[in-house]
Amino acid sequence: MTTRLVSLKIAAIFLVVLFVAGAAFAADSTAPATQPAGAKVLILTGMEHPAHRWQLTSPLLAKTIGQDPRLHVTICKDPAFLASPKLFDYDTIVLNYMNWKCPDPGDAARANLQKFVSDGRGLVLVHFACGAFQEWPEFKDIAGRVWDPKRRGHDPRGPFHVDIVSGDHPITRGMTGFEADDELYTCLTGDHIIEVLAEARSSVDGQVYPMAFVNRYGEGRVFECTLGHDTRALCIPEVGELYRRAAAWTAGLEATARK
Repeated sequence: MTTRLVSLKIAAIFLVVLFVAGAAFAADSTAPATQPAGAKVLILTGMEHPAHRWQLTSPLLAKTIGQDPRLHVTICKDPAFLASPKLFDYDTIVLNYMNWKCPDPGDAARANLQKFVSDGRGLVLVHFACGAFQEWPEFKDIAGRVWDPKRRGHDPRGPFHVDIVSGDHPITRGMTGFEADDELYTCLTGDHIIEVLAEARSSVDGQVYPMAFVNRYGEGRVFECTLGHDTRALCIPEVGELYRRAAAWTAGLEATARK
């Protein structure tokens, strides 16, 4: 066999190898991403009462919720994002926001939030988020219960016992009562049908108040929890467990316990 013929055969083999490799690369480049199936969670924050340091609580919430590998968490510090069509890229909103002495984000933002939940996505309200949108009557039905400034706000900050009262709900299944270190809110009002998951008794007036509950608004799922005044309150394991499971449940996933 001549040297020239050998060279031609080697070149032909090389071209075949390149073709096969190129085809394999093309197949890989068009394949779907291999990220685990899950949900996109948006923590919406950026404005709050001065006593509530969202700059600290929002990253902690993101870390806590993100311990569920199915939940892919993004923090947005601009409440005006509620008016963006990109809001609908997410599966659930964690609202760590209260428009303290500032206008709410406007008509488009309110309409987007209402459509977001009513069409079947989720909403989680953290602590004083129950006081957001006070000039918007529909928010009371979306949230289930809202902060009423005419009522006594809360007990003095301190320890109190929280009872789990709905052991059958996916968010609280298997959980037991625990000791909170927080503000026991006594100021919620509303007549929408809710399912209370956890409650606590005030040391001031002796009455029992909901600490966590779920609400249905249209096709959407809503979870509200008045616990979470600061990072110390949120670091209590059971409080973190409530928010982590709630993020999954409101996003339409199975609410599983942390392993």
